[in-house]
Amino acid sequence: MSTPTDQHTWDYSAPHVHPIRIVKSDIDGMGHANNACYVIWCEQCAWNHSEFLGLGIKDYQRLNRGVAIRKASYEYFLPSFENEDLLIATWLTACDGKFRLERRFQMINLATGQTVQRGHWELICVTLSSGKVTKFPNEFTECYGNAVVSSAHL
Repeated sequence: MSTPTDQHTWDYSAPHVHPIRIVKSDIDGMGHANNACYVIWCEQCAWNHSEFLGLGIKDYQRLNRGVAIRKASYEYFLPSFENEDLLIATWLTACDGKFRLERRFQMINLATGQTVQRGHWELICVTLSSGKVTKFPNEFTECYGNAVVSSAHL
């Protein structure tokens, strides 16, 4: 799903939105969604966005290139509970055209409209066969570079 939702206040324009329904297996011993689930949901949303933009895992393998998380940070504001629906939005917010990329996330509780989590990834381009940092192939620069958003509400 890639539809901006006007009823929510997103941090950046043109969000790529991915829905999540919290299920029983997401709940930890404290009675709310486990923080590790948020990390997995961010990864799912990022892949969904990348595929929407035209780069999937088969493209990564064909090019022997990928983007790997160099640094990740998450800020949690409110707990989420079983049977709640979240909207996870992601944006590419920087691309140096060489080997660095930045991605941001925001999760909103669909019922309340409140932001429950924000995330930030710093990514680097790597050669899949060696794991070494390398330059973006043209496909990455064109695809990811053209998707960078710049206006923020933060």
